[in-house]
Amino acid sequence: MSDFFSGFRISGSGMTAQRFRLDLLSNNIANIQTTRTPGGGPYQRKMPVFTEMLSGGVAVTALVPDPSSPVRVQEPGHPDADAKGFVAYPAVDLGQEMVNMIGATRAYQANVSAFEASKQMLLKALELGA
Repeated sequence: MSDFFSGFRISGSGMTAQRFRLDLLSNNIANIQTTRTPGGGPYQRKMPVFTEMLSGGVAVTALVPDPSSPVRVQEPGHPDADAKGFVAYPAVDLGQEMVNMIGATRAYQANVSAFEASKQMLLKALELGA
């Protein structure tokens, strides 16, 4: 009987992973202007690492900071400007983050569809067995 529920588990893990990805993308966008963090320097864009689970499905196993260099903009009056008047902004591209959000949303929707298909198959199997 547990095999009947594997589709639910796999789709559920995909929905959880994509929801986490959406939250992370939202955080990246929210910090697009953050020039100072508690650790020092500008915010670093974060990316999730997905890993296939042996039982099926996916899990987020790590958060990786984007290795891109900060974007330097000359703003001499900014409180975080260096001696030459440049401010380091996060290397977060709003357009790319929005494209990633669309992809994550579509992946989430695909997992919802798979979950619903598993549910319909299980209900049909129960109908036939009754």
